[in-house]
Amino acid sequence: MMEHSQPNNEPREQLEIALGQQLNALISTAHALNVKAAARFDSSLQPAAFHIIRWLYSYGPTSAAALAESTAMDRSSVSRLVKQLESLGYVRKDASPNDGRAILLSLTERGQQQTIHALKEKESAFFERLSNWNDAQLHEFIQNLRQFNGFSS
Repeated sequence: MMEHSQPNNEPREQLEIALGQQLNALISTAHALNVKAAARFDSSLQPAAFHIIRWLYSYGPTSAAALAESTAMDRSSVSRLVKQLESLGYVRKDASPNDGRAILLSLTERGQQQTIHALKEKESAFFERLSNWNDAQLHEFIQNLRQFNGFSS
């Protein structure tokens, strides 16, 4: 790897290591907050079930196959977890408006409300860390994350 001098004179490799450390810290913090949010949602469920809930909350109705692919879970696990979520009244199955044979999974009103409640703690933990940032700093951070995540800015 070729070293590029940076304004603070740290070699590129050191900067990449520091970035990796910060990304690992972010992932670890997010995971810990997700586990807490899952327990707050319903302590009888596995965190994987809450992963499905969060996906449906963020993206809306979808098929079980698309949900399995999007969450990187095998279909049998998704099927088992959806069945449990459905029996608890968090998820419902409806016929697709585009294809009456296809089944779409979505959150019930109860599922939506429980999700909002569970995510408040997680959101407040992250928002607290941003509370002393001005709007320009926050905008720049968002744009950098969008670019890092492969979205156009």
